[in-house]
Amino acid sequence: MGIPIGKLILYTAAAGFHPTTTLPITLDVGTNNDDIRGDTRYVGVPEKRTLSDEEYYEFIDEFMKAVYAKWPNVLVQFEDFSNDHCFALLERYRGKYLTFNDDIQGTGAVVAAGLVNAWRAAGVDANDQRFVFLGAGSAGVGVANQIVDILVERGAEREAAYKQFYFVDSRGLVAHGRGDKLADHKLNFARSDVSAEQLAQLKTLHDVVEFAKPTALLGLSGQGGAFDEALLRKMGELNERPIIFALSNPTSKAECTAEAAYTATDGRAVFASGSPFDPVTLADGRTLTPGQGNNLYIFPGLGLGASLCAAERVTDGMVAASVAALAATVSDEQLATGAIYPTLSRVREASSCIAKAVIERAVAEGIARMPPAADVDLDKLISDAMYEPVYAAGKL
Repeated sequence: MGIPIGKLILYTAAAGFHPTTTLPITLDVGTNNDDIRGDTRYVGVPEKRTLSDEEYYEFIDEFMKAVYAKWPNVLVQFEDFSNDHCFALLERYRGKYLTFNDDIQGTGAVVAAGLVNAWRAAGVDANDQRFVFLGAGSAGVGVANQIVDILVERGAEREAAYKQFYFVDSRGLVAHGRGDKLADHKLNFARSDVSAEQLAQLKTLHDVVEFAKPTALLGLSGQGGAFDEALLRKMGELNERPIIFALSNPTSKAECTAEAAYTATDGRAVFASGSPFDPVTLADGRTLTPGQGNNLYIFPGLGLGASLCAAERVTDGMVAASVAALAATVSDEQLATGAIYPTLSRVREASSCIAKAVIERAVAEGIARMPPAADVDLDKLISDAMYEPVYAAGKL
């Protein structure tokens, strides 16, 4: 229960959800870990996971139906569901219920917001970018899908946007004709413009970077140190302002450190990570502040906005609105210091901005069941709705 409880604490801390309006839930379908299952301290169902996919989806269907029968306007956030189910569950429910998956959409949105600001800092056109991703699981593909949505919002054709991506998994470049059966979530990003002879030479991350000549290198692989000095220097050779996002958690699994990225590129890299890194002072005296792509910047505000207007569902447009709102909280002066996200001390301000953008988008799309009146001050509406954990004077 630690994960859902922790998430709901962040909803309260970052967006002012009153604790009594939250409910942590864990769906237990057993475990295939023999050591855990046999431990006398294990409090879960002491059985192996034997449900077929059909039975599993029927179980989740029953849960969702019961939840929305009890609380028709509730927001359900999915967290830590496995790759073989998370995308199917999102597609199964996103058009029917007010729900989203933070691992897919939340991670995608916060990284996309960082990229929007990286493009601002580098002074480059989004549609000219080439992205190499290390890691093709739910987080990596979720991030890429959100970037595609942002590129489309900026005028790109969706099919053309997919072609700006190169994914690297354990077998090398993700491509059609590679000889293995690709998971469904990888198909949109699988390259179809690479010959069999080329594929045979594209087995490592270094191979793919040399081939694709990316403007942005993103890691969601859990492979600590995968962005080595040679790779970082190569990114610096290819780009005046290389974009390097080492997004795996915890710090030990980050693909590189902020210091390594800045040092290898003479301080020219636009860097972000999933784990926090301290500011880095360069040999020339400059101090750069690494960005941390923390989902905390997105999901509380997205949930607050969707809840306040009782949105029918969380749409791609609402998520895109949260991306733009978060990116806009960072000034040009902050960008000059290397920061592409606001400080965590401003997270409630960011959540308020995101909630406002989400409400406006839901109203514009006609899916707000409780749209605010046209003369309502949205900023005040949101501020008044945010719970402040303070005691009344003289009532301890």
